Amino acid sequence: MSDLKTAALEYHAQPRPGKLSVELTKPTVTARDLALAYSPGVAEPVREIARDAELAYRYTGKGNLVAVISDGTAILGLGNLGPLASKPVMEGKGVLFKRFAGIDVFDIEVDAESPQAFIDTVKRISITFGGINLEDIKAPECFEIERALIEQCDIPVFHDDQHGTAIVTAAGMLNALEIAGKTLPEAKIVCLGAGAAAISCMKLLVSMGAQVENIFMLDRKGVIHAGRDDLNQYKAVFAHATDKRSLSDALDGADVFVGLSGANLLSQDDLKLMAPNPIVFACSNPDPEIKPELAREARPDVIMATGRSDYPNQVNNVLGFPFIFRGALDVGATTISDEMKLAAVRAIAELARVEQSEVALKAYGEKHANFGPEYLIPNPFDPRLIGKIAPAVAEAAMASGVASRPLKDVEAYRESLHEFVYHFGLIMKPVFSQAKQAPRRVVFAEGEDDRVLRAIQVIVDEGIARPILIGHPEEIERKLVALNLRVTPEDDFDIVYADNNSFFDEHFESYWREYRRLMERKGVSADFARREVRRRASLFGAMMVRMGDADGLICGTFGRHDVHREYVENVIGLAPGVSDLYAMSLLVLPDRTLFIADTYINYEPSAEQLVDMTLLAADEVRRFGIQPRVALLSHSSFGSENTPTALKMRRALQLLKDRALDLKPWGAVLEQLQSSTHLQ
Repeated sequence: MSDLKTAALEYHAQPRPGKLSVELTKPTVTARDLALAYSPGVAEPVREIARDAELAYRYTGKGNLVAVISDGTAILGLGNLGPLASKPVMEGKGVLFKRFAGIDVFDIEVDAESPQAFIDTVKRISITFGGINLEDIKAPECFEIERALIEQCDIPVFHDDQHGTAIVTAAGMLNALEIAGKTLPEAKIVCLGAGAAAISCMKLLVSMGAQVENIFMLDRKGVIHAGRDDLNQYKAVFAHATDKRSLSDALDGADVFVGLSGANLLSQDDLKLMAPNPIVFACSNPDPEIKPELAREARPDVIMATGRSDYPNQVNNVLGFPFIFRGALDVGATTISDEMKLAAVRAIAELARVEQSEVALKAYGEKHANFGPEYLIPNPFDPRLIGKIAPAVAEAAMASGVASRPLKDVEAYRESLHEFVYHFGLIMKPVFSQAKQAPRRVVFAEGEDDRVLRAIQVIVDEGIARPILIGHPEEIERKLVALNLRVTPEDDFDIVYADNNSFFDEHFESYWREYRRLMERKGVSADFARREVRRRASLFGAMMVRMGDADGLICGTFGRHDVHREYVENVIGLAPGVSDLYAMSLLVLPDRTLFIADTYINYEPSAEQLVDMTLLAADEVRRFGIQPRVALLSHSSFGSENTPTALKMRRALQLLKDRALDLKPWGAVLEQLQSSTHLQ
């Protein structure tokens, strides 16, 4: 069994099967809570909804609930494996909805004997939901199913395999054409593939200005042309009177290639036939129609996107559907109109063009900083996506007359989305994204610890660092086997140990001499320095960082915090202009993310120290791609007490205002914390 297969099956099975669960949104602690949640209290919203169906959006979760529905006839690239086999994919789609846009999902797998039976089933249950996402339904049945459900349901119905891919592709295409100095109406386009996604992509490009007569679509039999008698109504739209029959024929002089077909179907020779500055969107997964390195070898002027995350310009549906549904749900859209799709296209395209903010640069690094051939499409984890796309979709819904609950204040809505985006587990994604661009050497002082070894496996799999473990090689290797981990010394990480280790032997003398130099005024002798550097893993790790042999240190998985901290402070020291150490903890809650300081070090900081730690903490928060807002907390509520600690906090606030005019105070933080069921 392959490593990926083993890991995937274990991931889905443990610690409890599946990826979704139902969470409670109301307190259910007391008998009164239960009486309100169910009988007799529940009768009141029942009566209200019976009187006015629109009130279901006020008293139930309908307005934030999407059904992800499939018949299992086109599961990923695996084909027709039946509805039950599609359940892991539907659950996975639910994970993306929740993580990226906070949308609740029920996954529904329908065992239907015909498209009409599927339509009838979905129509009958549609009243439960605020929207329907159709998934993994084969063509051409998917077109008829979606059309019928859009006509029969008064909530958004969206086949993401069609429209999600089309929207992201169109956004990237607009930017690629701009860079290539070409226009959509004049572009000659070749589409390899004639399934749901391909047809939807071409239809969307036509709605944006592409000319049907300039599009050559190919299926398994070659070019779709007017002389063929085996075309369904959806393919027939792109049939022309032409003598082109093969991919090579179609590509001769073409400006654009869109691949939604299979791996390695575009050759270097065929690519050479295209016009100058060819645009290639090779979207087949897991392997593209042509790999970018081969494409650039054949055509250095190529502008390229793929469906893979390990290459620039990933065409990823997650850029679209969570935020499209977010905007649609928040205005009570009755459908997803063409105007809403086009608004999403423009929003995604514009986000790639705009100048990155300082926050985004710190979060993602220089690799994704500038609009150009390597950056046509935003990063899927860009925290600005929801604030850009959802309002654009919501406004388009209102403008096109399909919003049943129009927004009263679009700017307030946009601001609420910025508050919301960081609450759902994405907080570390910008950090990991930047780390992957230039993996650093990180020392783990407790290299034999089980938790450290499990973390090393993830770090290596994600490619975010080159680990260095301090520990006994035989014990580390024994534990790797016992824990069934795949990483191996030298290939995936390095080991440093005091006995019979070339790195240790080579650097030991310079390390202990430098440590003694640092500490001799504190009474550290040469013998003591030699002994401590040899036996203290955290000290040796700190010396590696100081001497430039490592870039970072993680220590303290066991032992006293103050002992580890003393080594770090004495050896690595403080940044210029910083007078004290402070600790900050990250608290990720379902409804918000909090950074809390100082959680370990200073028992009773002064007002000046509070200001220093606040400014340092704000700088760290920006590294996560978040614009910090600050709350200084004491035991009183909004200045209701004049105790020494409350007065100190007020003085700190005034000093902070004088030194950091750009920091925003969070005046209502106590109200929000007090109302949080997760903090109570």
